[in-house]
Amino acid sequence: MGDLDYKSLIDKEFSLSLRKQCEVLEISRSSLYYKPVGETALNLELMILLDRHFVKHPSYGVLQMQDHLKSEGYQVNEKRVRRLLRKMGVMAIYPQKNLSKLLHREYIHPYLLRALKIERSNQVWEIDITYIAMKKGFMYLTAIIDVHSRYVVGWSLSNTLDAKVQQNLLLDCIKKHGIPEIVNSDQGSQFTCKAWVNLLKKEEIKISMDGRGRALDNIYIERLWRTVKRDYVYLSPAEDGLELYQGMKIFFDHYNNGKTHQGINRRIPAQVYKKVV
Repeated sequence: MGDLDYKSLIDKEFSLSLRKQCEVLEISRSSLYYKPVGETALNLELMILLDRHFVKHPSYGVLQMQDHLKSEGYQVNEKRVRRLLRKMGVMAIYPQKNLSKLLHREYIHPYLLRALKIERSNQVWEIDITYIAMKKGFMYLTAIIDVHSRYVVGWSLSNTLDAKVQQNLLLDCIKKHGIPEIVNSDQGSQFTCKAWVNLLKKEEIKISMDGRGRALDNIYIERLWRTVKRDYVYLSPAEDGLELYQGMKIFFDHYNNGKTHQGINRRIPAQVYKKVV
């Protein structure tokens, strides 16, 4: 039975919840609701070019991205480039002043990983969100990686940047793998909101956040994004959310259980990671 047939088995009237039905059938719940995001074909094309260029040049800002599009034959104004980058969740990596709104400052926390010796599983997790292009439309991928082992403890696809996605993913990861000592993130709105901070405090997890625009603070998951895009997304663009989910599932299974990593002495993450439950 193909993937689309599995999806057709979902019954909204069935006594088992949609979440549980998706778990049993091993399909993404977000794929049930996926609809192509409302952008023109041209804008989607521009977003793919911007994404590829950002992976190569993460310090490039709006003007340099605009220049790149011009070099590719697209006459696009600065306002349009800025809007598309914001929709993609892309921010140039370079040290900058903290421009967070006063409302959110109480939820911003210091970076705890500097000079920290990371020597065990579940000591530090890093979480981040990235834009994933498809042939028609796009989705957002959230992942959590265990820094010590490079093991991806969980991931999720969504067609929105709603903060609930990251909160639910963290809870799922804790349920499966135990409670980490520290969770590190950037200062995006999903991680500087009251609900996220309160969730980590409730679980007695130390909160660490990157300095704004600092390239090395969340380096392990940044490297993961480059691998995801170069080894899968750019080579095999998905037709829709369900195909993307199935492809990501295969990719992360290989990443965790088959791919060696130089940062852990050319071992496989699953061989290094040890659950703490």
